[in-house]
Amino acid sequence: MRGALLHAVGDDKLDIRDDFTLTPTGPTDVRVKIKATGVCHSDLSVISGVLPMPLPVLPGHEGAGEVVEVGDHVTTVQPGDHVIINWAPACGTCANCLVNQPFLCMTYIMDSFVNARFRYGGDTPAFGMSGCGTWSEEIIVPWQGAIKIDPEVPYEAAALIGCGVTTGVGAALNTARVRAGSTVAVVGCGGIGLSVIQGARISGATTILAIDPLESKHALAKKVGATHAITPDQLMDALGSLTGGRGFDYGFEAVGKSAAIMTAWQATRRGGDVIVVGAGAMDDTVPLSAFNLLFEGKNIFSSMYGGSDVRRDFPFFAELYKAGKLDLESMISARIKLADLNDAVAALRAGEVLRQVVVMD
Repeated sequence: MRGALLHAVGDDKLDIRDDFTLTPTGPTDVRVKIKATGVCHSDLSVISGVLPMPLPVLPGHEGAGEVVEVGDHVTTVQPGDHVIINWAPACGTCANCLVNQPFLCMTYIMDSFVNARFRYGGDTPAFGMSGCGTWSEEIIVPWQGAIKIDPEVPYEAAALIGCGVTTGVGAALNTARVRAGSTVAVVGCGGIGLSVIQGARISGATTILAIDPLESKHALAKKVGATHAITPDQLMDALGSLTGGRGFDYGFEAVGKSAAIMTAWQATRRGGDVIVVGAGAMDDTVPLSAFNLLFEGKNIFSSMYGGSDVRRDFPFFAELYKAGKLDLESMISARIKLADLNDAVAALRAGEVLRQVVVMD
C-alpha cells in the first residue's frame, strides 16, 4: 500500500512509496482504510522535530475512513462502518481516565513509541504518528481509536473533526465553557483558531475578535463567526473600542507560540480566562511575572484535544455539521492526492494555505 514516510527530522522531502504493509490486526485492534486525512500544523511539527516522534515515521493523525477488519474482541465497530480516527485513545483505566480526563490519557500514545505498526522495504519497521500514520492508505489502531459516525457525513469533513475541529470547538465548549453573551478574543486564524471561533459562536458569545497578522485570513474568520478581525498591532485600539479598555472575558491562543500566548493574555480582562490551545515547542518559554500571575487574577487553562471525550464529541460535532452549525467546507482550502503531500507540506510551511485534505483514491 502507499504512504508517506519521514526518515529523519528536517528531511526536505517525504519518501512517498507503495511498499508498505501492516502488522497483523490484534484481538482488540481495528484496521481502517483511510478515505481522507488532513495536513495539519502538528504534522509539520513532527517533520521539524518540534513534536518528537520515533523514526522513521508516517505522519498524519487527522483522518477518517472505513473499517475493513476488526479483532475478535472488538464490539464497538464492524467492517463497513465509517469512523473518525482518535489520535489519543483512552484506555479507560489509568488515573486520568478514572477522573474523566480521557484527553490526557497517555497509555496508547506511549505504546506508539515502541509498537511499529508499519513495514516497508521488506521488513523494516516504521511508526505511525501518535500510533496513527493517516498519511497512508490503511492503518491499525486500538478499538478506542476508531469512533463510529453517521455515514452521511463526508469523509473530508469527518477528517477535520478528528483533530482541528475537536481541538478548537472543544476548547470553547469544554475547556472554557464560554458563556452566552460573553466576549472572546482568538489569537491565530488557522484551522484551530477558526474552530475556536465557531465554538464561541455556537456558545452564544456576542463579540468575537479574530487576531491574525495575515489580513488575508480575516474574511474567512468573519465568515465562520468572528464579529471583528484585526492584526496584533491593532489590539490596543480594539480593546478600547470593543471592551471599553476592560479586556475580553476569554482569550484563546491557537498558534503554539509564547508570543501568541502573551497576546491572548494582554487581550483578556482581569479575572478572565486565558486558554492555551496551540501545540508549542518545549524550549519556548512564556514570560509571565509572578506579580502578574497573582494580581491580574487571570486563569490560565491548557486545552489538550479540546478537553473532549471523543466518544461523545465526535458524533456531536458531526451532528452540528449536519445541522449547519459548523462550517467545515469553508475550512478546506484544497483537496489533494497522497502523491502531492510534499507540495502540500511546502505550502503549509510557507503559510499559503489553511487546511489541505488528502482524498484517497
